[in-house]
Amino acid sequence: MELVPDTSRPPLQYVKGIPLIKYFAEALGPLQNFQAQPDDLLISTYPKSGMEVLKDTPAPRIIKTHLPLALLPQTLLDQKVKVVYVARNAKDVAVSYYHFYRMAKVHPDPDTWDSFLEKFMAGEVSYGSWYQHVREWWELSHTHPVLYLFYEDMKENPKREIQKILEFVGRTLPEETVDLITQQTSFKEMKKNPMANYTTIPPDIMDHSVSAFMRKGVAGDWKTTFTVAQNERFDAHYAEKMAGCSLRFRTHL
Repeated sequence: MELVPDTSRPPLQYVKGIPLIKYFAEALGPLQNFQAQPDDLLISTYPKSGMEVLKDTPAPRIIKTHLPLALLPQTLLDQKVKVVYVARNAKDVAVSYYHFYRMAKVHPDPDTWDSFLEKFMAGEVSYGSWYQHVREWWELSHTHPVLYLFYEDMKENPKREIQKILEFVGRTLPEETVDLITQQTSFKEMKKNPMANYTTIPPDIMDHSVSAFMRKGVAGDWKTTFTVAQNERFDAHYAEKMAGCSLRFRTHL
């Protein structure tokens, strides 16, 4: 019997203290039996942080995840699988995630932007705390083969970042091929691509009349949404949560 998704915006379910969409939480059990291979490539991001630039790069198996380390199959770490991690500044992630919550009905109702921002800061959104996610993968990069990239750098100079990925996975490509990948993985091109923009998903699951899955893809869009008071509160909270961490993000280009 085909599983028909419940589109009634079910509440998040907690797994090892991490809130997840109901369907993802239910799928985690079988995932623990996954067997990694040493030449796998894991692409990891917090949601709404960008990663499609990698879809055309040559590799054996490419595995994509939003999972925090606590929920990742241990085999991926034991096999020292190479990881490409893409991080995006928290303010743009919060705004993008809010609009994703609004249109993707597998999430609980996000309520107002102000309410959602409080939940985001508290880590009470699917996949948990942005702060924990970016920090733990950053710390892992000191002991594990992790290429830690930034969304803002990819927007600024995508070809440079693609070259970093190719070098990391030990591949070389003709320059014209790299140029083609750069062009095909641009936000403008992927926004038109049904394979990337999720427009083939039924509207009772993803309502594109509410918001596009691929909305703007710019760095600094948070300025159109945050109030002055929200920005001040967020900055104070950010300083507290990221204290002692050497990670530095650009909030605009």
